[in-house]
Amino acid sequence: MYSQIDFKTKKELKEAIKSGKKVSIYSPGIGTPKADGREYLEGPHYPKPHTWYASVLMEGGYIKKVIS
Repeated sequence: MYSQIDFKTKKELKEAIKSGKKVSIYSPGIGTPKADGREYLEGPHYPKPHTWYASVLMEGGYIKKVIS
């Protein structure tokens, strides 16, 4: 799964969520992301090599919190 915004680092993702930015996620392959509950992200987007991974809490289709 990826965030709609192509964050270069997990720190950028965390800062965006803390500042109140609404960030959704998507799956480029098989599967549909959950609107509520835990999901797992990776970044940056393909074809760049993935350098970060995150567990996030979804609420109403948007990332509510970065868990780890």
